[in-house]
Amino acid sequence: MLYNSSMLLTYQFKLNPTPEQVVILESWGELLRRHWNYALGERLNWLRRTRSQIDRCSLVSEPIGKIPDKADYYTQASNLKQTKELFPDYKNIYADCQQQNLMRLDKAWKRWLTPDKKGKRGGRPRFKKRGDISSFTFPRVNSPKAGAHLTGNILKLSKIGEIEVILHRPIPDGFEIKQATILVKADGWYCSFSLEDKTVPDTLSIDEITTVTGIDVGLEKFLTTADGQSIEVPQYYRSSQSKLARQQRKLARKVKGSNNHSKQSNKVAKLHLHVARQRKEFHYHVAHWLVNSYDLIVFETLNIRGLARTRLAKSILDVAWGTFLEIMQAVAVKRGKLTLGVDPRGTSINCSSCGERVEKTMAVRVHSCSCGLVIDRDWNAALNLLKRGSVGLPIPGCGGLGDTQPTKQQVSFVNLRCSR
Repeated sequence: MLYNSSMLLTYQFKLNPTPEQVVILESWGELLRRHWNYALGERLNWLRRTRSQIDRCSLVSEPIGKIPDKADYYTQASNLKQTKELFPDYKNIYADCQQQNLMRLDKAWKRWLTPDKKGKRGGRPRFKKRGDISSFTFPRVNSPKAGAHLTGNILKLSKIGEIEVILHRPIPDGFEIKQATILVKADGWYCSFSLEDKTVPDTLSIDEITTVTGIDVGLEKFLTTADGQSIEVPQYYRSSQSKLARQQRKLARKVKGSNNHSKQSNKVAKLHLHVARQRKEFHYHVAHWLVNSYDLIVFETLNIRGLARTRLAKSILDVAWGTFLEIMQAVAVKRGKLTLGVDPRGTSINCSSCGERVEKTMAVRVHSCSCGLVIDRDWNAALNLLKRGSVGLPIPGCGGLGDTQPTKQQVSFVNLRCSR
């Protein structure tokens, strides 16, 4: 197998800082938050002072005075020296971390003002409240002028010192550490290493594809494949909902700003973090199972943001289809496999055998066609997705169900147990 491609991976490890180092890390986050707010204020002030509506003069609503120079990353980065002279505390922060903070703001600013290829723009950058900035990045690791050096399980950070890293899995040989991001979660401090993997195989060519499937995601079953296998919905959030409600009621009775309120808020955050980790682990298990089983996976491109505005929003956000599809595509690239998104319109209504439209409501879970085909609704949709995505592929058996197959069919559930 050829290895001519590379990709960036993120390995996250927990840190074991001393109490003194925790104080330094927290102070860095607070100082970077203040600098973010000041730099954002500069940009918004420039935009407000230079913007004029079409039908009136800006003097009607804007103050008279000298118009400030345009604030961008380069002007604000050049002012870092002046910032350190006015506020000596910023001298204790590694310079690259301050520049990375301004780069984040610059990216958010450009996403807001400049639309992408589809004409969509991001939201306006917001001022950060205390604790909102909980991460900072060292853009270079293990190089001569780097601010972060990893030796064994010891991470040495400039102006912070040596911190023990809990390496729950080794960094593979040949992986180059590009940058390190220090971040805090509800249960402690972590370090995310951005690694360059140069052992990514080339993507399979069309002639090399031997196995292909379509997957239909849903709320009754997490997904159903075109060969009739199904994964149950774990409902991690639903399972923890009563415990979360109990802890949130306790939080509501605490006095805001008190130590008890802070402790109880951390308990609630830990529960949410636990649910998120369960869901992420499940997504990776399913993604690896699919990629190990098929060379090409055809999935449906859903408007998840629109679906999340319906009365099923809680269940849709709990299964997190969008996150799963992103993970599945990343795992496929790492293995050299293929994924393809197709339009899902009509896949649940059209018959996968004869193509006739069989109208049905969401409550009807069985597809029954006049041609004699009676199968599970989600299985029928997966077969239609497979037919749309495999057009032109030299693969036998991609045309849906044949006449020789049984009329009544039910999906089989997979007992998913695979390692990452």
